[in-house]
Amino acid sequence: MMILLRQIRQYKKDTLLTPLFAGLEVIMEVLLPFITAKIIDEGLNGEDLSAVYRYGALMVVMAMLSLLFGALAGKYAASASSGFACNLRESMYEKIQTFSFSNIDKFSTASLVTRMTTDITNVQNAFQMVIRIAVRAPMTLICSMVMCFVISPKLSLMFLVAIVFLAVVLFTIIHFATRVFNEVFERYDDLNASIQENVSAIRVVKAYVREDHENKKFRNSAQTLYRLFVKAEGLVILNNPMMMLVVYGCIIGISWFGAKFIVAGSMTTGELTSLFSYTMSLMMSLMMLSMIFVMLTMSMASIRRICEVLKETPDLQNPDKPRENVADGSIDFNHVSFAYRHGSGEDTLKDIDLHIRSGETIGIIGGTGSGKSSLVNLISRLYDATEGSVCVGGVDVREYDLEALRNQVSVVLQKNVLFSGTILENLRWGNENATREECIHACESACADEFIERFPDKYDTYLERGGVNVSGGQKQRLCIARALLKSPKVLILDDSTSAVDTATDAKIRRAFAEEIPGTTKLIIAQRISSVQSADRIVVLDNGKINGIGSHEELLASNEIYREIYESQNQNGSGDFDQNHENISSPNEPKKTENPKNL
Repeated sequence: MMILLRQIRQYKKDTLLTPLFAGLEVIMEVLLPFITAKIIDEGLNGEDLSAVYRYGALMVVMAMLSLLFGALAGKYAASASSGFACNLRESMYEKIQTFSFSNIDKFSTASLVTRMTTDITNVQNAFQMVIRIAVRAPMTLICSMVMCFVISPKLSLMFLVAIVFLAVVLFTIIHFATRVFNEVFERYDDLNASIQENVSAIRVVKAYVREDHENKKFRNSAQTLYRLFVKAEGLVILNNPMMMLVVYGCIIGISWFGAKFIVAGSMTTGELTSLFSYTMSLMMSLMMLSMIFVMLTMSMASIRRICEVLKETPDLQNPDKPRENVADGSIDFNHVSFAYRHGSGEDTLKDIDLHIRSGETIGIIGGTGSGKSSLVNLISRLYDATEGSVCVGGVDVREYDLEALRNQVSVVLQKNVLFSGTILENLRWGNENATREECIHACESACADEFIERFPDKYDTYLERGGVNVSGGQKQRLCIARALLKSPKVLILDDSTSAVDTATDAKIRRAFAEEIPGTTKLIIAQRISSVQSADRIVVLDNGKINGIGSHEELLASNEIYREIYESQNQNGSGDFDQNHENISSPNEPKKTENPKNL
């Protein structure tokens, strides 16, 4: 709770004023039945018209004040709860931005979206109810109880019995409902994941005519969530009939015993009338308290999920005295091993010892799962090595300021991402201060100017979310141009020219050699033609270096590289995995694929 309360920040004033005005509203409301009793006893029964006018005017003033205080309490409650939710979302979002890839791997995207939307909305509603109704209801309960005991201590004893009964019922309901609500919000994650997956891959769904399958999958998730909600609400709704039972039971009891007290002369008609009013106020306050407990029961599951994100400690931290300057683009892997899950015993990279000079062009080739992307992710410290060290510019990457290091290591990822906005706005992700001329020059180097100039709006063309209105090859070239604008000391291309033709690929590589000769370039590719002009080529196999050398050296000495080269040139196949599978175990008999196991 302390973690959440820190998010109130600039809304402390509104948070404090809400219960203050709610308390004043309660005082006015509690005094109204007392004034009503005075009008009946002194005015009507005493046949004193001046008393009726006097107490009537006082009631009008008190009612107007109650209305004013209630409106102010509502206003400040809305401001405080909305501001609290806003701060909470900002804090969660900022926290997520500090996460390393390993932290992000712990939470699914759908789960993070649910936590920042549905869960925070639940907490916001609970917070508003706590600062307003949780003050109003107990005050009304206490004040009404006090007034009831002032009027008739004997009749008021039945309220204590009613409160104990309701407390037992409410505790039982909350005990069973809490477990169901915990499961409900986990199912929300599944539902959001289904929506996100379907919408982002809608073209594939339609291409394979899988709409019915996706509808069925979503329907199952929605039905599961429906059944859980019905079960949870079925438990919570028991609160209302129990409350009504107590309310009407108290009214019947007061009517029965109150009538006897009036006949006996120990109670006046006005006192009985005010006692009825206090009874209703007392019972309504109990109902509001039960609603608060139910809301808190729902929100506790959300609070736990939110705090999981806020309490998550980023695996990658800046050192106490970080280095700000990267001397050059030299890269050293000093006997590096890496596993995504520490202690799992399954290393993705094993004893990598590789030394790259600044300005050198290195090709990296290997099959799926050989560790190519994992290797380059260690350079910009998206992950930390499990064993050994990775050095850039002669300094261990763990000694750099993360932002300073990543500003000098530009990465074009395997999965290219563009954001909604113009082409220029997307390009300036590489350098927010880049001029239009610099953006155009970067696009020329990446061979992106060819298609941009054909757009009616050219560089002001609006790209939809994810860049869905450009082709895969165009998207790759825009991402390369964006990376070039950073003027990095290290440029990493993670299979980022797979969607462009070989002629364009060659133009891009030639531009790299001419435009950024001093930048260290690491090119991950499946095509031999994309890396054969590199200074050196690294062949990865099962997380280990299988061979290092120039194109000619590897053709002469490395069996895997030679077989792939021959298969791509003779058969026109670029499928590394298939060819690698055929040559990695030449003595094994070929197996026929079983479609059932695909």
